[in-house]
Amino acid sequence: MRGCLTVLLGAVLAAALGACTGSFFKSSAPATSIYLLSGKTEPPAGAVAIPADLTVLMPRVRTGLNNDRIAALYPDRKLDYYAAARWSGPLDEVVQDLVLQAFHGRFRNVGTDTSAFDGGYWLEIDVVDFQAEYTEPGAGPAAHVHLSARLGNGSDRRVLGELEADARQAAAENRLAAVVAAYQAAVQQALGELVESSTQSFAGLRATPP
Repeated sequence: MRGCLTVLLGAVLAAALGACTGSFFKSSAPATSIYLLSGKTEPPAGAVAIPADLTVLMPRVRTGLNNDRIAALYPDRKLDYYAAARWSGPLDEVVQDLVLQAFHGRFRNVGTDTSAFDGGYWLEIDVVDFQAEYTEPGAGPAAHVHLSARLGNGSDRRVLGELEADARQAAAENRLAAVVAAYQAAVQQALGELVESSTQSFAGLRATPP
């Protein structure tokens, strides 16, 4: 009889423990979605790569944006983040990868290897804005991407040019998929401005007698 009670008690405890374990680890939170942006830009027809090496330094990101979350800014200047949504990595790494894609084929070599810093040119970027901005109640936001950059000479660390790229793109609706699409359009516009101003600055430098 004692053996039967022991077996029965063990079964009850096992069932209770299983129920508790299920309640501890079961979550109703939605799965996090990861969003990937593209920075690929097509060079003009017949364009020839600049015969120089360009090092894209790790960007500096404004406080509050220096994470992998998708930011939203409200009219009262409250900074918030979309739930269950992330970029594909921390924003400094994401922007560096986007810039590398945008400059691919525009220079002889484009990379992040700082060992080549002394032999070519460098691009340093500040991420000033990278958020979806709400301006009117009930209306969808506009993705705002603002990059401030400096083009420099690796041999003497001298700044050769100050560059700005600032783009806004309204989302078609106030849904996350539409917001990310607006981010993509704003990124493409800002990167296009950055590539154009950089190549023009470099062309002007090469045309100027020493």
